[in-house]
Amino acid sequence: MLKPNNPYVRNANLIGGDWVAADNGATIAVDNPATGETIGHVPQSGRAETIRAVEAAKAAFPAFSKTTANQRAAWLRAMHAYMLDNQQALAEILTMEMGKPLAEAKGEIAIGAAYLLWFAEEARRVYGEVVPSPWGDRRILTTLEPVGVVAAITPWNFPSSMLARKIGPAIAAGCTSVIKPASQTPYSGLAWGMIAEAAGLPKGVMNIVTGKASEIGEVLCTHPDVAKVTFTGSTEVGIKLMQMAAGTVKKVSMELGGNAPFLVFDSADIDRAVAGAMAAKYRNSGQTCVCANRFLVQAGVYDEFCAKLAAASDALKVGNGLDDGVQQGPLIDAKAAAATETFVADAVSKGGRVLAGGKRHALGGSFFEPTVIADATPDMRFAREEIFGPVSPVFKFETEEQALAMANDTEYGLACYFYTRDLGQTIRVMEGLKYGIVGVNEGIVTTPEAPFGGIKQSGLGSEGGSQGIKEYLSVKYICIGGLGL
Repeated sequence: MLKPNNPYVRNANLIGGDWVAADNGATIAVDNPATGETIGHVPQSGRAETIRAVEAAKAAFPAFSKTTANQRAAWLRAMHAYMLDNQQALAEILTMEMGKPLAEAKGEIAIGAAYLLWFAEEARRVYGEVVPSPWGDRRILTTLEPVGVVAAITPWNFPSSMLARKIGPAIAAGCTSVIKPASQTPYSGLAWGMIAEAAGLPKGVMNIVTGKASEIGEVLCTHPDVAKVTFTGSTEVGIKLMQMAAGTVKKVSMELGGNAPFLVFDSADIDRAVAGAMAAKYRNSGQTCVCANRFLVQAGVYDEFCAKLAAASDALKVGNGLDDGVQQGPLIDAKAAAATETFVADAVSKGGRVLAGGKRHALGGSFFEPTVIADATPDMRFAREEIFGPVSPVFKFETEEQALAMANDTEYGLACYFYTRDLGQTIRVMEGLKYGIVGVNEGIVTTPEAPFGGIKQSGLGSEGGSQGIKEYLSVKYICIGGLGL
């Protein structure tokens, strides 16, 4: 069970400032993927509860949108400080429901808080413009205004920080919100309600509903009073949400699936590349949208890279995320472990060589061994599909041109990585990769100061950076005449 003295556990929705159950009293069990233990039950809400949450957000919007940027920044700074003061307790909840090691969970809480601080500062930099007028007797202005009620739908793999990247700019811009956290990891989402309360955020500005994804999602995407939908998750679900949102022409931002290539050239520092590969692949047990999905390694360093990556993978400590020294926790559930098995089986059946791992971990349940597969080929499933597990397939290439062609041969375009010490090659490859995020000699590049988002079927819009708040604002053009000039 969750620690009984942990104050950040709520088995209720937050609607209009009140913590309430589902109308029919139905609940969803939340399980710890490391132990299989049920750690609690949250409301199994549906259409009616979601409609009330939208109504509460709508009612709160007029007053909240008129608050000053300084006041909204103050609320965000208070939330930031509160999260850091309670980082341990919030991280423990995250590890219990999601499975990632406690050190990673604490890092997630920290970067979530950092996003709040970033957008607290951006709130005061939402500038309009005075535009030179083509008419001598008129003046032209543009202003930026909050879009209105925001619907935020988030996944289970980063259940706290993914919300920070949506809550932060929404509050900074003056928007109210309705939040739907993933059913596997609802406590980290519900904790945001308590963080907001502790910081003094007005009632109704943030509303949180757990329950039936299909019903809640449909209301959020079709309700006429929702102005914007922001979603992080699979491309397949994102497409459905966009189709529903199109009926009322909502503003949308989508951070969707990926198939991130990790290129290693002959000129690379191999030890640095292996260290970057470990960070880019095995963080969160490989369950990240920017996870390295395909390792593309030049022939001259292929064998060395494979051997060192396999050794480093074998050395990872797998276990319950709350145990000391654990570097990789379980996959989110048994279905995820079974899916990972099928990727390995497919590769082996087509000639792949397992250099490390390759099967369920001895701990049982949804634990899976960190796995390295050499001699990967384009006909293997992971050449096209997102793995979302701790499997590292290593492909071989001969030339830079071939590497770029292989890397770009996907409908996705979220993140990519490459390692080289050749400056000219750095520029050529950086410009040749068709992705929204490029890491050069670095395996982890996410930071609040930079935009996070993809191209092609990896989504629309950016989170973070100066661009992040613009997703929550609309432009108003004002032409002033009759000035007697």
